[in-house]
Amino acid sequence: MPLALVTCGPAHEPIDDVRRITNHSTGELGTILSKALHAGGFHVLCLRGEMATHPVPPNVEVIPFSTNSSLGEELEKLPEAPAVIFHAAALCDFTVDAGSASGKKIRSHAELTLTLRPAEKILPRLRPLFNEALIVGWKYELEGTRADALARARSQISHARTDACVVNGAAYGEGFGLVESDSPDVLHFADKTALSIHLAQWAQEKQG
Repeated sequence: MPLALVTCGPAHEPIDDVRRITNHSTGELGTILSKALHAGGFHVLCLRGEMATHPVPPNVEVIPFSTNSSLGEELEKLPEAPAVIFHAAALCDFTVDAGSASGKKIRSHAELTLTLRPAEKILPRLRPLFNEALIVGWKYELEGTRADALARARSQISHARTDACVVNGAAYGEGFGLVESDSPDVLHFADKTALSIHLAQWAQEKQG
């Protein structure tokens, strides 16, 4: 049974031992996608942000992660290379500079200035780690037009050497678009369930 890997839910980055910054993500899409992949005959491993609130997907192996770095560590120690990877996790774009916040708990009686630095991207690390896998990334875009969002999806595919990209957000509009590396066409799906069913079928077909 081929292994399908799904990353989902939010990562967080610590400010101190009490506070953190994070992205909003419930993990719902990862649960729906994991169910569709399991129904399609895959052994599914779901790497899920520990702050996800949607119910955990049934019948799949679930491993929690916290930060971008912890997700990277879990990926590097996988005992089996996945046949297909769906990287849908809402990872942090920024990390808190260690020099701008220190101590177990920052005292809250005064103003505080934090320095945020760009966090390392996980998606470009996947191809070197799993050279033979089908890899699908995600692009959530709020600004610009649908054409802008699709152009950024194709740029992600080129930069990270992935096989496809799912794009959504206000720039794209309602629903989800699927951009493939080997096709000029864009497939559109009305909701998460329709998208997940197609991705499971697509993965099966690509496996031959």
